[in-house]
Amino acid sequence: MENKKFKFSRKQIIIGVAIAFVLLFIVSVVGIYNYFRHNNVPIQEEYYLYVSSGAEYQDVFDSLNVHGCIVDSAFFNWSANKKNYPQNIKSGRYKVEPNMSINALLNKLISGNQDPLKVVIGKFRSKEVLAQRLAKKLEFDSADFMSAIENELLLDSFGFTLETSMAMFIPNTYEVYWNVTPEDFLKRMNRERQKFWNTKRQRKAADLGMTYTEVVVLASIVDEETNKDDEKSLVASVYLNRLRKGHLLQADPTVRFAINDFTIRRVLRKHLKFDSPYNTYIYKGLPPGPICIPSISSIDAVLENKQTDYMYFCAKEDFSGYHNFAVTHKEHIQNARKFQKALNERKIFK
Repeated sequence: MENKKFKFSRKQIIIGVAIAFVLLFIVSVVGIYNYFRHNNVPIQEEYYLYVSSGAEYQDVFDSLNVHGCIVDSAFFNWSANKKNYPQNIKSGRYKVEPNMSINALLNKLISGNQDPLKVVIGKFRSKEVLAQRLAKKLEFDSADFMSAIENELLLDSFGFTLETSMAMFIPNTYEVYWNVTPEDFLKRMNRERQKFWNTKRQRKAADLGMTYTEVVVLASIVDEETNKDDEKSLVASVYLNRLRKGHLLQADPTVRFAINDFTIRRVLRKHLKFDSPYNTYIYKGLPPGPICIPSISSIDAVLENKQTDYMYFCAKEDFSGYHNFAVTHKEHIQNARKFQKALNERKIFK
């Protein structure tokens, strides 16, 4: 009887141990599941977290929470406090990826390992418009940028003046950090400008008897005159010929820039009388600064201009965007009359 009782108790122990292992396994699985469920960002698509300069921990938490990046607030706060993140907030733009662990996210935020964004520098006609476009992409506002780009000491350190500052920018797509300061952004643009103006381009500018800034100023006029890359070098040759002979450039785009009205399709005599150093119908030589940020193709068109005897050009009467070129004033008047007639026929009077 005692042996049977002993065997029965042993059987119970074995069953009990087995049940305990099963329960422990279940608890472990549930625990691991909950850990990973709480420790992973449950979003389906990547999200960019913007942490402003001067932001506090609650700002970061609220932004992540409202975008569904936090499953368990207590777990996230515990993890953040354990890493001392609330006392180490770093501004920037951070990519949060689907199923990214909270640990990896916090490590990224603490290290300040932000993700750059792309900024496109295109054909801007004024510093104000450039400032507005940049302010839409970067943390600083347009007023901060204007303050930097009109800082004469800073510009002088780059070799520019208030009038020539737009010659610093080379059209391209650049990767920059969202929280870059206006001053650091300008320093970056100046480094890019230095790389662009390599020895070869500087030598070509010197062969023309021009500085790189003067080349950019002329290229900006060429860029406003035509968007046809295959005739830019011809347009450049006209202006270079006029500069060499001491003629007025008489470039319509400089008049539009001076008046600050780029909607004008027909430059009239009243426009030509507008007194401004940018009006090349009144003042000889190049205007004080570029009238836009010219394309690279326009800069190279000036540097590699075709050698011609042309002194004039006028838009073609077919409105193709191309131009008729002339050596003599008489030829030019004939071309101009054809274009003016075409304007009249289309009832374009201003």
